[in-house]
Amino acid sequence: MLHRLKRGLYRHRWLLMRRIVQISILLAFIVAIPGYGKIADGNLSSSLWFEQLKLTDPFILLQSFFAGSPIALPALMGAILVGGFYAFLAGRLYCSWVCPINLLTDLAYWLRKRLNIKGNMNLSRHLRLWILALSLVLSFLGGTLAWEIVNPITRFQRELIWFSLSGAMLLGALFLFDLFVSRRAWCGHLCPVGAFYGILGRYGRLKVTSTPTESCDTRGCSRCVAVCPEPHVLAPVVSKQALSVTSSDCTRCGACLDECSEGVLSMKIDLVGMANRKADD
Repeated sequence: MLHRLKRGLYRHRWLLMRRIVQISILLAFIVAIPGYGKIADGNLSSSLWFEQLKLTDPFILLQSFFAGSPIALPALMGAILVGGFYAFLAGRLYCSWVCPINLLTDLAYWLRKRLNIKGNMNLSRHLRLWILALSLVLSFLGGTLAWEIVNPITRFQRELIWFSLSGAMLLGALFLFDLFVSRRAWCGHLCPVGAFYGILGRYGRLKVTSTPTESCDTRGCSRCVAVCPEPHVLAPVVSKQALSVTSSDCTRCGACLDECSEGVLSMKIDLVGMANRKADD
């Protein structure tokens, strides 16, 4: 029994680590520690951690810039800190390890498989880029943070604290759309925040890499592709045209690593590639 439990935990180690990080971040905004208070105040758009560290979502700052709003120095420094972190590692790390909407969409995808729902509306991945551009244009024309009016990420956090019918309806619609209409529609095709972080972390150094072995049957297996939220990112690795995932769409969720029973895939920080690119420049 204990051996099976250990195997199960190891089999889903990346998923478990992601959930621990996501839930811990949410609890930091909600739970007050006796004698200290809450670890974080605000939300993922703008927050204060440990009463000292100001963090700002760089996409919020970009909307503020387009809206013509004055930008305070603490907000600017907080955005540089957050933006630099994701630019160095991988932008869409935010999508799978931080964003609470990922909990909702992963649940919808899990139910799709359990209920064997086959119907799927094909949506272009470029839609999220168009929504990103539209958000900035509307911010400029309206002089306001256009995306924040409907942003389900902040709505999710608010719903955990103060229930509102409009917020619940928005999140419910998003969940049902992912469940019945289009596979991973929100995170994979529509969310402008994911599009922004994908651009920001295009050259992130945290990479999923492949170490082919004689026992690897990747060519005929492709289980890693089947579980990947963005399956196209693994195509060059599976076809053995590349040793690492280079697409900025990769969320570094680790689902492919959990699925690969041969241990062919790994995730590591690639500083060598950065050095080679600088030398080429």
